[in-house]
Parts: sequence; structure tokens; C-alpha cells
Amino acid sequence: MPIPLDALLVGELQAIDERGTLSGIDKKPAPGALHLSATGFVGDRQGDLKRHGGIEKAVHHYPYDHYGPWRSEIGPVALLDRPGAFGENLSTSGLTEEDVAIGDRFRLGGALLEVSQGRQPCWKLNRRFERTDMARRVQQSGRTGWYYRVIEEGRVCADDVLALVDRRCPKWTVRRLWHYLYIDTMNRDALQEIANLEILPAGWRDYASKRLATRTVEDWTRRLEGVPEG
Repeated sequence: MPIPLDALLVGELQAIDERGTLSGIDKKPAPGALHLSATGFVGDRQGDLKRHGGIEKAVHHYPYDHYGPWRSEIGPVALLDRPGAFGENLSTSGLTEEDVAIGDRFRLGGALLEVSQGRQPCWKLNRRFERTDMARRVQQSGRTGWYYRVIEEGRVCADDVLALVDRRCPKWTVRRLWHYLYIDTMNRDALQEIANLEILPAGWRDYASKRLATRTVEDWTRRLEGVPEG
């Protein structure tokens, strides 16, 4: 069943800390139709192009379904009054990580999107929510959202709907991928499958391959807590 957008959002670059680190995480509703290119929506910016944006992270989708649980857990934070709190481009209700699989293709307006990977939350969420543990909470909860790559560029507006048109790898939902990355982290059978899942970006497959080779899990501290000052 087609899923209507709750919001279509883009963000300009702004400093988010005392070091002047630039980020486009503070996204606002788009004023009208936007062109979606291979690297994202026109008018949407990312401060760290090494870790954000690009072909494999062109569009970020975060379910509005998660906002209620977050309010229950961290209280009535003003950011949670409307979509955009997590830096998402697309907000919907009725579609979560349990429903969406790597490789799923959706028609949205004039564009065709393909689910590429889950989100790996970073320390910028800590700054945005003014909580030192917010990124870690997002990772532990599994309420991460996901990214799309753009198969066909086109115009998109807030009145458009997401319509599923193909499932290339329904076994590997975003939730299942999250489970083996962050919960059952050394399941060798699952890691081997992930390492061989060609539809995943190389970086994700490398995590699995390195765990199999080293029998250790990568350190998440730098990503979740940020670079120490000084």
C-alpha cells in the first residue's frame, strides 16, 4: 500500500558546536517541489561529505512512528514536536525498519529510490538533542532509519507517496541487519551472509569481513561520542 509523506525536508549548513563544525542536520520542510539528483535533494547540504551524503546516502528516511517512543523515553523535547528531529529528508508513518529491506525500490514522485543501508548514528545527534548519550540510544534502540540511493532522478514534493515497486532482498530487513551489527555481533553465519551481500555498500560488507578475520568488533566510541576537544 502506498505510504504518504508526512514531510519532505532539507537543511542548510550550520555550526553545531563551539568548534564551528558544520552540519545540515537541522532540516526544515521544503517549500515546494524539489529535484532529487543522484547525490540528494537540491538545497540539502551535508557538512562532512566523507561520512554523510553521497550516492549511497542520498536520502535519509526516519519513521515518524518512532517519535512517540522517544518522547516516552527522553521526555517532551521540543525537537520531537514535528518531523526533522533526526536530520531526515523523508518522514512517514506506517513504515519502519522491520518492514523495509536492503534493495527495496520505491517510486516517489518522479524519482525511483533503492534502500541502500541503515543509519549509523553519530555524535551530532548528541549535540542536537543536548544529550551525551543520544547517538548511543539510537543505535541501541534499532530506531535508526535508513538511507536510499537514487536509481532514477526526478521531481519530488511533499504531497507524493512512497510506492513499493520491487523487493530484491526481502530477507535482509534494515532491522535484521541492525541486529547482527549491534546485538548478535559475532554470529559468523550472518556475518558471512552480510560480507557476500553485494547490494550493500562496500563499507558495510567490510565490517562483516573484518569481524570474521579478526574475531573482534570495531570500536564505535569515536563515531558515537565525537572527537575529544584539545
